Amino acid sequence: MHQLLTCLALPEFGLSTVFVIAFVSATLLPLGSEPAVFGLIKLNPELFWPAILVATAGNTLGGMLTWWMGHGAHSAIDRWRHSSVHLRALGWLEKLGPKACLLSWLPGVGDPLCAVAGWLKLPFWPCSVYMAIGKLARYLTMTLVLIWFFPEGVMA
Repeated sequence: MHQLLTCLALPEFGLSTVFVIAFVSATLLPLGSEPAVFGLIKLNPELFWPAILVATAGNTLGGMLTWWMGHGAHSAIDRWRHSSVHLRALGWLEKLGPKACLLSWLPGVGDPLCAVAGWLKLPFWPCSVYMAIGKLARYLTMTLVLIWFFPEGVMA
């Protein structure tokens, strides 16, 4: 196991690993990518920006996939169309439009938010741009906070 972790920490594998983990964590599967990003940066401080950008790209593409899944699930959700919770959420999302995807970084609600944006057929590219902005802010914030709390060996 130690050899596998050492191999995955190498820059040539680390960035691709961060991409895959960030992509999968943006789908509806419960997985967090921040530890992988932080771990790679902790081991390879010179990869700070590449890791942040690769994680943002992977997480945004995963959010885009989730958008498409929501778009395709439109008919399956029709049976809940008239519930009060659905109507409130629908009104809120329609009011905010693609800008609601800025909140795609939130744990627990961000990924389903991307699916609902697709289900509502909010414009794909504006949603993707807002997802990317929110996810970039998330990775920057989370990584900088972790570096603040665990500074030894990072960016020295």
